[in-house]
Amino acid sequence: MNDPNIPEDLLYTESHEWVRIDGDVATVGITDHAQTELGDVVYLDMPKVGTKLESKEVFGTVESVKTVSDLYSPVSGEVIEVNTALNEHSEVVNTDPYGEGWIIRLKLGGGALPGHLLSAEQYRRHIEEGDR
Repeated sequence: MNDPNIPEDLLYTESHEWVRIDGDVATVGITDHAQTELGDVVYLDMPKVGTKLESKEVFGTVESVKTVSDLYSPVSGEVIEVNTALNEHSEVVNTDPYGEGWIIRLKLGGGALPGHLLSAEQYRRHIEEGDR
């Protein structure tokens, strides 16, 4: 298996989303592994600013040439920003999934981060186990 790009400074979900926590703001996108599996991303259905999400709740979909997949929020919070550039340039999710290809930003609710989030090492093992 090719070793996918899995930045150490992010947290991951088993459903292949990543989250970067910066104070009380969480930036969310899909992993390099996910975009590789999906193929060329052609459209994203994203929530509106102000939408309140619970951890593991579906917040949109990503459509590729192969399939349509649900997107799950890794954390609870309120959507404060949506990457509207993806409306015109959805391919950025494929070329820069951890940078310009981010999907939403949430203002975190109080409390601890959910226990289901994976470290880079745990996510790497999750992918490897799934590929057996």
